[in-house]
Amino acid sequence: MTINLNIIYEDNHLIAVNKRAGDLVQRDNTGDLTLPDYIKDYLKNRYRKPGNVFCGVIHRLDRPTTGVVLFARTSKGLERMNKAFKERQIKKTYWALVEGRLEGKDSLRHYLRKNSKNNKSTVFKKAEVGTKEARLSYQVIKTGNNYSLLEVELDTGRHHQIRAQFAAIGHAIKGDVKYGARRAERDKGICLHAKTLVFIHPVNGEKIEIDASSPKSFKPFT
Repeated sequence: MTINLNIIYEDNHLIAVNKRAGDLVQRDNTGDLTLPDYIKDYLKNRYRKPGNVFCGVIHRLDRPTTGVVLFARTSKGLERMNKAFKERQIKKTYWALVEGRLEGKDSLRHYLRKNSKNNKSTVFKKAEVGTKEARLSYQVIKTGNNYSLLEVELDTGRHHQIRAQFAAIGHAIKGDVKYGARRAERDKGICLHAKTLVFIHPVNGEKIEIDASSPKSFKPFT
């Protein structure tokens, strides 16, 4: 079992990696190995741990998305971080490279309905049966001839929210052909990156900020 884990934070209770496009956070119907599988193997070898090694999934990123993902090394860390995420005490910032030109800053509000069969969310302007409200805000970092680099913060956490909402306003994320992008990326990823994660440590109470460097697909915008 080998993978080039890019570990960007680690202590006795938590471990964070800079996820690559294609890495799987939680097991799906493909049967592919997941990041927790590789992290357990890494911890077992590094600390010479006998028997089973604990690695709890705190939150998730879509398989084609990159960036910081946080896992728990202890059940205490998992329980407390799950509570913090549920109560929206975590600040997450994303970078998105979208098609077309955008300027300034703005917010988006839509209603999304998840379709589990095709793993996609449909966007509505008004509330419909089975929809959930989706809100986000964004600020343009840099604009080129064909793409704009945005910093995005979520007010809600819906399925494929950033991908679906920007596609709905005619600015699909670069490489995201599922939501109408012009062409796919070579690595089959999309230019959506979980840039930073800020939270209060579940055990020692310190403020933690984890920053994940963006992948090559974001150049020359970064």
